[in-house]
Amino acid sequence: MTDTSEPVRPDAVRAGAVTLHDVAREAGVSLATASRARNGSTRKVADSYRERVEAAAARLGYTANLSAQATARGTSAVIALLVADIADPYFGEIASGVARGADEEGLVVTVAITERDPAREVRLVRALRGQRPRGLILAASRASKDIAPDLSAELDQFAAAGGRIVALGTGSDVVRGVAIDNRGGAAELGAALAARGYRTAVVLAAAGVVTSDDRVAGFTEGFTAGGGEVAAVLRGGFTRESGHDLMAQALADRVEPGTVVFGISDVVAIGALSALREAGRAVGDDIALAGFDDIPTGRDVTPALTTVRIPLEEVGYQALHAATDAEWEPAALRLEVLLRDSTPLRDGGAADAAAGA
Repeated sequence: MTDTSEPVRPDAVRAGAVTLHDVAREAGVSLATASRARNGSTRKVADSYRERVEAAAARLGYTANLSAQATARGTSAVIALLVADIADPYFGEIASGVARGADEEGLVVTVAITERDPAREVRLVRALRGQRPRGLILAASRASKDIAPDLSAELDQFAAAGGRIVALGTGSDVVRGVAIDNRGGAAELGAALAARGYRTAVVLAAAGVVTSDDRVAGFTEGFTAGGGEVAAVLRGGFTRESGHDLMAQALADRVEPGTVVFGISDVVAIGALSALREAGRAVGDDIALAGFDDIPTGRDVTPALTTVRIPLEEVGYQALHAATDAEWEPAALRLEVLLRDSTPLRDGGAADAAAGA
């Protein structure tokens, strides 16, 4: 059904926001047709009507009132993404995958930074819940395998209002999980380094963070099973500065030539590389170095950094679809050990087919 009212010219629109009713009159269609054309309804709208509505909206400068839409629908065309640190390339690549998937679905991504502070995370979830996002993706590394009671209560209320929650890790009745096998990947790395002839390792880890704990445990399992020994585990944070300071601390306590240092992430390992150079130690032939994640910077430093590749953008893309798709099954994420020049083959070690670019 069409609306035969006189079309509205831009100068005829009264002061204030242009409404969808104005657009419908301008296009000569019903309000229902204009709404379906603009709001992505599953009901089919003829291309000719859709084009008329879009042209009218452009002429009048119409912008949808997202707050009103969220109120009417109970949700908005927004995906909320919580990360620990947007400056960390790990989270940047995940955010890129979320954004790619959101663009395909016609959604907008809102990013909030938790700084790995549980209380801040609760406040952010509470604030985001008021915006009624379609889904909530928790990508920040957790300080515990169990969600804190205050956060759990916020998530329960979000889910009760129709929002879908996704976390990187194990899911639950309320939360869909996109699992990353940090422990298994680190175990493979430890085993590969032991096979290359390394017998002593120092680990630079984060304090009380599940991702770090899983990587420390996995690396220790793999390295010791291959005949190596973890001489020390030093704990700080996930930042470059932490890697630098922990490495300086380890050097002050004496690190023997031939030791391999495992930074709990590539960012931590790159900080350690800087400290090694400041101390006049050669990375590779003197002290070997490995990280985890395979961020682009790790390929560009000299020597190139041995690491475990996580398909981070794919992680983000999966998380987006876990938040939007009614029927969703997690796909396996393949982690890959990449042996580069920062961990050269030692006497008695065996070359490994896991070497990569």
